[in-house]
Parts: sequence; structure tokens; C-alpha cells
Amino acid sequence: MKRIYSSHWSDYELIDAGNDKKLERWGNIITIRPDRNAYFSPIKSLKEWKQQAHFEFIEETSSKGTWKTLKQNTPKEWQISYKNCVFNLRLTQFKHLGIFPEQQTNWDFIKSNIKPNEKFLNLFAYTGGASLIANSNKADVFHCDSVKQVITWSKENMESSNQENIHWVFDDALKFATKEVKRGKKYDGIIMDPPAFGLGAKKERWKIETKFPELVKIASELLSHKGFLIINTYSPKLKEDKIFGIIKSYFPNKKIEVSKLSLKTTTGKTLEYGELTRVY
Repeated sequence: MKRIYSSHWSDYELIDAGNDKKLERWGNIITIRPDRNAYFSPIKSLKEWKQQAHFEFIEETSSKGTWKTLKQNTPKEWQISYKNCVFNLRLTQFKHLGIFPEQQTNWDFIKSNIKPNEKFLNLFAYTGGASLIANSNKADVFHCDSVKQVITWSKENMESSNQENIHWVFDDALKFATKEVKRGKKYDGIIMDPPAFGLGAKKERWKIETKFPELVKIASELLSHKGFLIINTYSPKLKEDKIFGIIKSYFPNKKIEVSKLSLKTTTGKTLEYGELTRVY
């Protein structure tokens, strides 16, 4: 399978990975976090990792845990930046810090392909990395997420980046997209980062392998003729050929790329982050 690699930048570095963990630098702060895709052996020893790291995430369940402080007097909230966009980072009980740095290659794609005043839709938008990048190009940005706290976090990032005018949508991503189709709306760029599985607000089950065709159908109805679509998926049950087939059925005349989103560690290991689909 083809790979697309994201890159490190001055404020982010994937230092090493292995034994189901990864060692990362965020500005001046280094963390150890779980990652099931790091099933191989690391280059550096765990002792070396802990000598470098400021915090280590200790899993308590499959989805939650606590942070262990390895270096005292280290701030638990700080900022990093990318292309004049500022991200406010903090330690959460879900192991995340506030951005998904593997999205760097998508940010660059958006930066190169969205133009001033074009409409851009970020679905399952989390803390808004793609929204900030599109907004920095003066696009008309709609940011949709169903979690109030991350919308608040996204607003903080916008303000820290000295930006304004992002449209905040507190809604279920699929429901909002469906309503936009009924309203006859079109977007020149769409990115979606749906979860692999989960429970909705009314305890309804979500599985990306069953929802994926519906997401693609809705996107095909929302996308302008010359627009682009980016979808990130993280399910072993949703293989490259199935993704390509579904996309092709709704976008028969567009260029389609399905790749394995990857990032190389400074030590030379490759860490995978699911399938990345681009339609343009």
C-alpha cells in the first residue's frame, strides 16, 4: 500500500516508538504515550525514554488514564505553533494533548488547495487544526463537532492564532452534513476525521465500517465540482480496496488516492496512523 508521510516541524518531533508506546516532543516538553501501532521494538531503551520525558501516560482502561510526572515543575498547559497557527496543549485523561500531529500532511494539502472566500467544512473537527489552516488562507470555515469542550478549545486556538470568523457548529457531524445537503449548500473543501467506533449522544452505536458509505454519499452531495475531500479512517475492517470502491462509486470522475498515513521517528522507525483518502 502506498504511504503518505507527515513530517516533523520545529515544534513537534516523533522521537522514537516501540513496545506499544511512542516518545514525542511538543515544543520543549516530551511525553510518552500508548500507541497500539508501535508493535515493534524501539531503538532507545525505556530508561533512555524516561530520562528524556517530562510526562508519561499510564492507561487505566482502554480509553482513559492518568499522567505521571517524570520531571517536576513542568507546566501541564503550554503552546506550540505550525505555520502561524497556535495550538494550546494540555494533558487530558484520554491521553491526547490537543492536536493530532500526523495530520501535518493534510494541513499542507489544505494550505495549498483552499483559496480565499472558498467554503471549507471540517467534520468531527476536534480542536481545529484543519480549521485554523483553512482560516489562515481566508477561507469561509465551518467547524463541526458534537463535544462542547473541544469547540471551546478550538476557539482558544483561533484566538491564540490571532484569527477570527470561524463558524462554530455544535452538532452531530453526520446530522449537520445531512441538513446542509437539504439546504443546498456546497463546499470547496471537506475534511472528516470520524472515530472508528463509539456511542452517540443517545447511546446509538457508531462503527465506521457501517457508516462510511453514508459519510461518502453525503460528502459527494456537499462537495463542489472542483472541490477536494479528505477522509481519515482507523479501522482494520475498512480495507484500502473497500474504501476505494465506495469512493469511486460516488466520485467516478475524480482522482482518488488511498494511502497509509505514516510518520517516521527520528530513530528511523515507521508508525502508521490508519488510512488517508484524498479525492480531488
